[in-house]
Amino acid sequence: MNQPISITSIASVSPLGTSLDTIWGNYRNAAHLLEKMSFDQQSVWVSKLREADRNLISDLKTSERRYNDLDNTVLYAILAARMAVERAGWKNETQVGINIGSSRGATAVFEKYHEQFMLRQPLSTLASPTTTLGNISSWVAHDLKTKGPDISHSITCSTALHALLNGVAWLRSGMAEKFLVGGSEAPLTPFTLAQMHAIRIYAKNNDTTYPCRALDLEKETNSMVLGEGASMACLELGTSKDTLAVIEGMGYATEPLEHNVSISTEATCFQQSMKMAIGSLDTDDIDVIVMHAPGTVKGDITEHRAIRKIFKNKIPLLTTNKWKIGHTFGASGMLSIELAILMMQHQQFIPVPYLDNSFQTSKINRVLVNAVGFGGNAVSILLKQP
Repeated sequence: MNQPISITSIASVSPLGTSLDTIWGNYRNAAHLLEKMSFDQQSVWVSKLREADRNLISDLKTSERRYNDLDNTVLYAILAARMAVERAGWKNETQVGINIGSSRGATAVFEKYHEQFMLRQPLSTLASPTTTLGNISSWVAHDLKTKGPDISHSITCSTALHALLNGVAWLRSGMAEKFLVGGSEAPLTPFTLAQMHAIRIYAKNNDTTYPCRALDLEKETNSMVLGEGASMACLELGTSKDTLAVIEGMGYATEPLEHNVSISTEATCFQQSMKMAIGSLDTDDIDVIVMHAPGTVKGDITEHRAIRKIFKNKIPLLTTNKWKIGHTFGASGMLSIELAILMMQHQQFIPVPYLDNSFQTSKINRVLVNAVGFGGNAVSILLKQP
């Protein structure tokens, strides 16, 4: 029998804040954390870090000369990783594996260098090393002074949960005893926003109450909003007094592509990933599902259909955090893990405020977390209380 894998700490930097108390307080508040930003001579909805946390990033950037040239994607990852490792009590431990991914990577830095190239300006020698995919985990390893394996990858919006899958695999293989996993994203840049507008999924409504209508199955227009942030979890073999949650099940699946951003009408990939994660458990044992639910018409409906296929007439409590902090692409899955852990710790369900949600009637023992990337690359993680 496989030894259980524990999440012994979790940390994030996002529009919700950085301290777990602040993050939980923001989740309990029914107001969203979206704001307008000027883009292409128009005003668009985004979700930014709070000013105090932007100042932390500025301090980090100037703390070491080489950090000054790094993209925010890397800096967010470093800050979140420092907090996660400190909370886990990993002191002076070098044999720690790291797997951190990103959907878009070093967006701002890449766009800056590409603009210089188009203007026929000489490129900096840092153009390539500061924009490669391995740029994230390697810098986190440098900052933490670890000597274990450093892995970076990109599987669009399911990136962070794929990092968790990899961390569990390394631990169970016996090739590592501790693993830091997560995702980081800083996508609030002109080219990234333009890409989202090009595929017509971005929020255009002027409803300031809730601009992103994630999980609203009756909405008639897409309402996805981009957010920024990073989230990291520390994984260890076995359980201890420090265990926040046990990873009880994992599932993954990929659909055959019909279109580059497609997902089937009943989200076959989610059906398969949820079935795998739940395993032999009774579906009635699942108390909450933190959905991917990006705020698009098709994305929200298809995931909900998949849930109905698996859970039949007894649907767990459903929630998502994208109405509040937007879609953080590669970091979103781990931010959903954080929400799941907080709900189990505080034994309080966080609903989507504009929906007619069922009320919590029992203890929250198990939470299923979903994420999916472009083209139907789904991951489901089942967490239970320690």
